[in-house]
Amino acid sequence: MRAVLVTELGVAPTLAEVPDPACPRDGVVVAVEATGLCRSDWHGWQGHDDGITLPHVPGHELAGTVVEVAAGGGGWRVGDRVTTPFVLACGACRSCVRGDGQVCEDQRQPGFTQWGSFAEFVALPRAGVNLVRVPDQVSADVAAGLGCRFATAYRAVADVARVEAGETVVVHGCGGVGLAAVMVAVSLGARVIAVDPSPASRRLAAGLGARALPPDESVEDADVALDCFGSRASLTASVACLRPRGRHVQVGLLGGADAHPAVDMGRVVGRELQLLGSHGMAATDYPRMLARVADGTLAPQRLLRERIGLAQAPARLAALGEPGAGAGGVTVIRPDLG
Repeated sequence: MRAVLVTELGVAPTLAEVPDPACPRDGVVVAVEATGLCRSDWHGWQGHDDGITLPHVPGHELAGTVVEVAAGGGGWRVGDRVTTPFVLACGACRSCVRGDGQVCEDQRQPGFTQWGSFAEFVALPRAGVNLVRVPDQVSADVAAGLGCRFATAYRAVADVARVEAGETVVVHGCGGVGLAAVMVAVSLGARVIAVDPSPASRRLAAGLGARALPPDESVEDADVALDCFGSRASLTASVACLRPRGRHVQVGLLGGADAHPAVDMGRVVGRELQLLGSHGMAATDYPRMLARVADGTLAPQRLLRERIGLAQAPARLAALGEPGAGAGGVTVIRPDLG
């Protein structure tokens, strides 16, 4: 099969012919219809994730069709349209038993701990626990984002921050996950302020119902603030804009020089702020999100910016570290485009 192959961290990947994946004994092989180009993939390529073994195929948010099923594949069938959370939960640890598969203590991650979906096919273990059926009315391009960006934003806003109607929510960083957070917060009746340096991202956020501002404009007295980019600056701004007893949710990954940022804990204590982390969404929580997508309450298709082929993916992955590279919406890789 064709796949984007990383042979050295931080060095431009290539499009290569590699062996087709073997079907895991508890899993399936999926023909990839669409896979998202995400900043988390860039972090992995840069070496900010300890779980990557070279050579490596990135890609962790995907949708496609099952083409092979093992005996222990959880009852899935060839031809089923599926997606999966980027955390492949074990289903048996303490976290999984209490319904928190997104923080599974024995998790696997396509594109990080194993080869991922920047390819024509991807092998997915633990299919019975983690695969999610894609409704007919949801396209593969949209469903790919449900594996990470949109699902991550949905849970961060609805379940972790517990946003309520009438609250003021500030979203720092309006790439794919930030724009999804804007959409979800608006759908819950919040007053949303979207902060991003890119005019294109601000225009899209405004079209979703947010008040859109550049980072140099002052924001304060928020009930909830989310850092959806992941940097010292966006984290600091998020905490600083909260009212007393406000909630900060860290969604964006912090890597490299920003991996261990300082936090104004005097402000946190004095204002009784809550600092919360959010890491994807368990497969068991997908049905209520998918129902809102299927009935049109949420419209993640509005976030799609462009579709590219596998041949364009190596250069586009490397470029994600450049300012504004993720601005203006979501890029989806489609193997059928070449």
